[in-house]
Amino acid sequence: MAVEHNMQSSTIVDVLEKILDKGVVIAGDITVGIADVELLTIKIRLIVASVDKAKEIGMDWWENDPYLSSKGANSKALEEENKMLHERLKTLEEKIETKR
Repeated sequence: MAVEHNMQSSTIVDVLEKILDKGVVIAGDITVGIADVELLTIKIRLIVASVDKAKEIGMDWWENDPYLSSKGANSKALEEENKMLHERLKTLEEKIETKR
């Protein structure tokens, strides 16, 4: 009589796909102390998820970060707008000064 075993092997790709699809949160605290005196506490929070899953749960901070996003390429437009606003401010200040 033979015994059948249902052996299902998962490759690293399968495991990674499941993790990215569902997301994984790792949280921990590291405390350093001497003689019951807490000197340092480090709080570690890590989430591993796909971009789609991160967006789904409301984590999309990288989309508006000028260093990480192509939208940051508009820094030239922001510089121009800033220059224009400074000029307007200077003009308004000059008008106020002439009325005094």
